[in-house]
Amino acid sequence: MTVYPQVRTSADLLKSTIRIEELIPFLHHQKAKSCAIVNTKLYGLLPFWHEMKRAGIHPVVGLTVQLELTEEQSLPLVLYAKTNEGYQNLLKISSSIAIRPKLTIPLRWLLAYGKGIVFMVPALDLQAIWLQQAAEPTLQEIKNAFPDEVFIGISRIAQTSSFEAQAVELAEKYVLPIIATHESLFFKPEDFFAYEVAQAIDTGVKLNEAPDSSRNENYLLTAEQWRDRFQDRPEWLLQMDNLLMSCRIQIETNEVYMPKFPLQEGETAENMLQQQVFNGLQRRLNVQSLPGRYMERVNYELHVIQSMGYSDYFLIVADFMRFAREAQILTGPGRGSSASSLVAYALEITQVDPLQYDLLFERFLNPERVTLPDIDIDFLDTRRHEVIQYVAKKYGKQYVAQIITFGTLSAKAVARDVARMFNFESDILEMISKLIPNKPGITLKEAYAMSEKLRTWVAAEPIRQKWLQTSLRLEGLPRNASTHAAGVILSPIPLVDVVPIEEGHDGIYLTQWPMLEVEQTGLLKIDFLGLRNLTILEQIRKSIQFTHDIHLDFNQIPFDDWKTFELLQYGDTSGIFQLESDGMKNALREIQPTRFLDIVAVNALYRPGPMEFIPLYARRKQLTEQVILPHPDLAPILEETYGVIIYQEQIMRIANVMAGFTFGQADMLRRAVSKKKRDVLEQQRAAFVRGALTKGYSQQIAEDVYALIVRFADYGFPKSHAVAYSVISYQMAYLKANYPVNFYAALLTNATGNPDKLAQILMEAKAKGIEILRPSINRSMRHFKVENGKIRFSLSAIKSVPQPFLQKLLICREERQKPFDSIFDLAVSLTTANFTRKIIEPLIKAGALDEFGKDRATLLATIEGAQKQADFVRPGGDDLFEGALLAFGKPKYSETSPMPEKIKLQYEKEVLGFYLSDHPIVKVRMRFPEATATVQTLPKLKDNAYVKMVGHVREVKQLRTKRGELMAFVQLEDEFGTVSLTLFPKEYEQVAGNLHEDALLYIEGFFEYRFNKQQIKVKQIIIK
Repeated sequence: MTVYPQVRTSADLLKSTIRIEELIPFLHHQKAKSCAIVNTKLYGLLPFWHEMKRAGIHPVVGLTVQLELTEEQSLPLVLYAKTNEGYQNLLKISSSIAIRPKLTIPLRWLLAYGKGIVFMVPALDLQAIWLQQAAEPTLQEIKNAFPDEVFIGISRIAQTSSFEAQAVELAEKYVLPIIATHESLFFKPEDFFAYEVAQAIDTGVKLNEAPDSSRNENYLLTAEQWRDRFQDRPEWLLQMDNLLMSCRIQIETNEVYMPKFPLQEGETAENMLQQQVFNGLQRRLNVQSLPGRYMERVNYELHVIQSMGYSDYFLIVADFMRFAREAQILTGPGRGSSASSLVAYALEITQVDPLQYDLLFERFLNPERVTLPDIDIDFLDTRRHEVIQYVAKKYGKQYVAQIITFGTLSAKAVARDVARMFNFESDILEMISKLIPNKPGITLKEAYAMSEKLRTWVAAEPIRQKWLQTSLRLEGLPRNASTHAAGVILSPIPLVDVVPIEEGHDGIYLTQWPMLEVEQTGLLKIDFLGLRNLTILEQIRKSIQFTHDIHLDFNQIPFDDWKTFELLQYGDTSGIFQLESDGMKNALREIQPTRFLDIVAVNALYRPGPMEFIPLYARRKQLTEQVILPHPDLAPILEETYGVIIYQEQIMRIANVMAGFTFGQADMLRRAVSKKKRDVLEQQRAAFVRGALTKGYSQQIAEDVYALIVRFADYGFPKSHAVAYSVISYQMAYLKANYPVNFYAALLTNATGNPDKLAQILMEAKAKGIEILRPSINRSMRHFKVENGKIRFSLSAIKSVPQPFLQKLLICREERQKPFDSIFDLAVSLTTANFTRKIIEPLIKAGALDEFGKDRATLLATIEGAQKQADFVRPGGDDLFEGALLAFGKPKYSETSPMPEKIKLQYEKEVLGFYLSDHPIVKVRMRFPEATATVQTLPKLKDNAYVKMVGHVREVKQLRTKRGELMAFVQLEDEFGTVSLTLFPKEYEQVAGNLHEDALLYIEGFFEYRFNKQQIKVKQIIIK
């Protein structure tokens, strides 16, 4: 049996290509009894540890470090954790290195953390730097500090064989034992090239620029190769074996590290929590004494929280939520099951009263299944970092960290990265990227099988075949580290005692382990999530404050606003959180919401599976179908949803009412049944029926209701989550219905950078009679703003106008305190450094300089003249400009022929992505009085309605039917948007040669919804 002392895994970010899933079978085949992971950070440690344990192979935790020798030189060293104290020190060493800019460790630090660690000196690495005289004092110091834990490692590869004798001499000189070692960086000899490419991707150095590598022997040795290489030194192999087997540590994964809330002396977390909860609930309900059912529920929740030891946790979350409120950072109403907690509501962690919506606390914390509480918080995404900074400052930098996440070489990424290292031209890179479908999770192998063009291209040249082989070998490897979008760790002890850390952003550390591994250590994770829709809500609120002088408190918005429900019934929900999709709009039209709970229901139902119950819910709500309940006793539970089981909480209530389950047992039933394991289903069925019989229900009723639970267990959605997120949906719908101009201005600001989305929102706003004011050099801001009940176009939405220019422009405007009155005035104020054709031309094309009273063609022709004027009149204020005008006369515009309307529209589309002036179709529509349908009116039509439309062709996709005939899908655009046309072979044949982008079409055909998309099956088509 053999051991592997120096294996780097692919978790070491392109420094190795050895994957654990390949390593384990190989080690089994070699009858290996031990293996050490020695990555340059502790990345991948826990998966390695657990997989080795499962495989019956003794795992050793190691780390490859660079020991600082001088400013310019460092010494390679491999450290092994021999004891639990050594493992703790390894966490600290890895963390210390990862937060230093040079990623090296000074000797004094190493010695300070060296207890419980074995030091292996790879004597022949880095051109045998350890054999240089300058390194000997360092070796002596380590030996003096840890006399029994220092080993000389000798590897046998061709490039270093000449140094072996010197290494042996060094070991003898310092009386150090020698072990046989071999650094493994890739799997097999033939994987060397793929490893080199991985290195090239890591360093950014293309293959033909890289020096010859000396790593070609760093593959995994077989047991036979180990014996052959060291057959003359079996004692070195034995020494290596003994060393690894002596490293015995335990990595605990069942401990929980609950952070502590800072308290005054004599206070307890339990007392403080109780006091804050009762005070908060009285304030929330506006009462002096709590109603009975609130008192009963809050006492129960506090008992569970305190018995589980979670009081500090709730105080911590309540504290940073208080900070967010005081700093006016908008937070969400709740997310997930935490909205089920009355304690969370009392502490203003959530904004949902669980008793009002019959939400069950056990869905959040189940006393019969102890788990860590999971409160996820949504914050305004532009200010989320402020709350994290507050937490880090309050609890201390060494106790708070964000969580790392690893990006992998996906099919597209690996194809492009490897192609770049092969020096393929940029157009080839683009072609490769286009040939791989934008399908989540697609593999390169699948893409290759799907694309005949890709297969043909690869087969044409050997270099391309090599590219594919290498890409397939590297696909899926971890490529880079970044910060998890939400997770923050809070620890009661310094993080480095539990998890390795590294430098993060904004002074907050980052864990070296991703979320799952961090949670395995027992550390508490809190999700601080940035929600874009909260940013939109805040922008709308500020806009309303500015235009209407009203400060909206979102928690005081009336939930019975009829204008809001009319908007929802019409399906006018573009831009509204959770309700934007065409399918959701149809569901709202079908259900016709008249109360908040209808929004909750549709949010829960609109998912694969339960979606089929939307028509049933709608019919029963509209009294066109009778509500049928499995048993009258279930009426209080199911009446709200017209007899349809929608929520997990309903399943739990049914189990409680009919079978006498506690809510804790009912939650376990819900979880168990959803897993669909036959033995579990049978076991739970027996318990349910037994309980139902005890309560006096018949066997048949019990069996029927249990079958219903099983049927709906997959569909059941947490009502707590549906209610909380529906609050945001309702708030946005309320703002759209009551403050549409402010709503659309915010929506447009958030769509900046996406011309198609901007055009869609603008068309919808115009259709509602909202006037869009063109961009103005004097009045427009970076964002879309409300101006006298109209929306002023944003300067940021004009292509090729950089943000530094806009910043300079806004400063100029503020300093001047008066508008620019000519292009010359603008040029002089901005100076030639900022007034360039590249920036000013798009502004003119967009109409931002129209207020100077000159045609856009004249403005374009005058740019150079204005630049000369700015050159002549140096910055120095208006007096200088006025003096120049007196001395030399007023500068003159280069008058030219007016710009044709068609060119003007083309320019607008060029710099904005759409027509801001009237759409060309508006001008031709009067020629087609019979074309009564528009994209705006289509949603009001029923399936199979016959329509007549006019529009321009945006896109044509031609394809062949199974019979080999040509047909086409066409995107038709009018002033309100686009719709898909289907031209079957007969209709397409009439126009195939003349159908092109921008062609003006008159069409007739049948309207239908297909896959939740509007389309028209064309029966007649005329190209005008």
